[in-house]
Amino acid sequence: MPSISGRRPPDEPSPQVVDDLLDNNRRYASTYVNYGLSARPSLGIAVVVCMDARIDVHAALGLHQGDAHVIRNAGGIVGDDVLRSLLISQRLLGTRAVMLVHHTGCGMLDFDDDELADAVERDTGARPPFALGAFDDLDEDVRRAIRAVVECPYLPHRDAVRGFVYDVATGRLREVVSVT
Repeated sequence: MPSISGRRPPDEPSPQVVDDLLDNNRRYASTYVNYGLSARPSLGIAVVVCMDARIDVHAALGLHQGDAHVIRNAGGIVGDDVLRSLLISQRLLGTRAVMLVHHTGCGMLDFDDDELADAVERDTGARPPFALGAFDDLDEDVRRAIRAVVECPYLPHRDAVRGFVYDVATGRLREVVSVT
C-alpha cells in the first residue's frame, strides 16, 4: 500500500535512505526561514504521542513550528525518559499543559513483554534491561499514563493533564476520562 506521499514502503530498507533524507534536508535548508522562535513553546503545552508513522501530530492538532513540545516513543508510554523530558519542558521551558495521545491499531497491543524479551535474549544473549511497555487496553494505558504524570512529584504543573486515543482510520481524537 502506498503512503500518502505516493511512495511505497520498500520490501527491504535501502541503505541509501539516509542519503535521500540528507538530500531532502539540503533542499529544505536552501529555502529555510529562521523566524527566531523561542525554545519555549508558544502554546505552553507538551504532547506525548506514539512514534507511529501514520500520525502526523502537527497536522492532526493544527500545530505550527514553535507551538508545542512533541515527545514521541513507542506507544506514547510515560516512563522515566518522558517524565525527564516533561520536567525539562515545564521547569526550564515554560510548559504547563500535557496532552497524552495513544492510538488505535498500535503495535504495543500486539506483543507480550516477556515473549519479546525472551526472543531478544535468545538472539543476542542479553535480556533488555528496560521495560518494553506492551499493553492490552488502550483506554487503561492512557489512564495509567495520566496517573504517571499527575503523580510525578518533580513536575510543577500536573493539573492540566489530559489523555486521548487517536483513531488512525478517521484522524479523530477521543478523550479518555481519568478514573481516580
